[in-house]
Amino acid sequence: MKLPHEFVEKMNALLQEEAPRFFAAYEEEKANGLRFNPLKIERDTFLSLVPFTLSPVPFCPTGFYYEADEQPGKHPYHAAGLYYIQEPSAMFVAETLQPKPGEKVLDLCAAPGGKTTQLAAMMDNTGFLLANEIHPKRVKALSENIERFGITNALVTNETPEKLATRFAGYFDKILVDAPCSGEGMFRKDEEAIHYWSEEHVQQCAIKQRHILDCAYQMLKEGGVLVYSTCTFSPEENEQTIEAFLQKYNDLELISIGKVAGVQSGKPEWTKARVDAIEKTARLWPHHLKGEGHFVAKLQKTGTAPTWKGKNATSNVSKQSLRDYRTFEAVLTTEIAKTIYAFQQHLFALPDGCPNFDGLKVVRAGLHLGELKKQRFEPNHALALALKKEDVTHSVDLQSSGQEYEKYLRGETLETGGDRGWVIVTIDGYPLGWGKEVKGTLKNFYPKGLRM
Repeated sequence: MKLPHEFVEKMNALLQEEAPRFFAAYEEEKANGLRFNPLKIERDTFLSLVPFTLSPVPFCPTGFYYEADEQPGKHPYHAAGLYYIQEPSAMFVAETLQPKPGEKVLDLCAAPGGKTTQLAAMMDNTGFLLANEIHPKRVKALSENIERFGITNALVTNETPEKLATRFAGYFDKILVDAPCSGEGMFRKDEEAIHYWSEEHVQQCAIKQRHILDCAYQMLKEGGVLVYSTCTFSPEENEQTIEAFLQKYNDLELISIGKVAGVQSGKPEWTKARVDAIEKTARLWPHHLKGEGHFVAKLQKTGTAPTWKGKNATSNVSKQSLRDYRTFEAVLTTEIAKTIYAFQQHLFALPDGCPNFDGLKVVRAGLHLGELKKQRFEPNHALALALKKEDVTHSVDLQSSGQEYEKYLRGETLETGGDRGWVIVTIDGYPLGWGKEVKGTLKNFYPKGLRM
């Protein structure tokens, strides 16, 4: 691997006698990881079901390493949202924040959604999760990953940190800032990051990170916890960014992060004023553990915060639209939607206690239930993935050991012999999507953009 000359010089100076071990890690195979989805499947069931060779990620209870020659992204369990493929070190970040069910949580730089899905699973789909991404292209991937994981408590927005800060001053219990960075920790995983790297880029990232942290600080309530992370090694973006953040706000305190399984402490000697408390932060190095490079800091706001003055969102659905949806809901054995919100013909079930989002660029407002068509309601793929098989009256059950599921994922019709209307199509009992049975044939409603 051809690393930038300036980067090699910098890391040699920083790591000194440790540098040869660090650079040797670049000659090794990168680690591959996935997290099972506790919203859909229990650990023991997952391990008995998946056909991969897995070993536990020591700092993430839901995380596992898989072998390099395996392709979990091509298995139908991935389409069913039973797991998320994620770089193992990245799993440490959400574990550090540890949101609880019922809390108000912000993932400020959320795409592609690995950490967001992990946070939502910890929250058990309760409380309120705002997943924001400033880049329009990346926010689509975030929204799709949230959908596949069966997440119902998230509002996905495509906004600037400043706009959110004016709307949500003092609102959140927990905030994650997985900041855009120079990506040095991903060189082994993504060679494109090498071509982008320069010392100037590092400095630009550090400026941007400090601005994003300022916005996050405004949105944190008194006693609230913020986790800051990057996937880079540079002290300017890590220890020094946190040092500047602590100097700017005297009501922030670093919380010590547990160091397990090769996780190292942050380096006080890499701060400008040698801030000893920086030892409480964490660094994940590729020569100390199985994973790429990460930096993580955890802070608590001890001072007062403004009281949030906003209102919660309310339903805006017409009586006729609601009737059409309730007619469809007869195929379900459970009531899904409490507060229903309409974006033109599309209906969403809002998260409990969802704040008003007028004027924000909303990409996904909770659970996308479906679309109102002429005198009828057509369910959305997201609804299928948020349900369990037993939540729907009728199902068509496909097996991962057979070929029928491939036909379904390709968008083909299936001959079932039934005439039961809307059914949920499952793989080994786990929902994959919708079908509509009419006169013996299953019409396929698997989304065109996801088909094989």
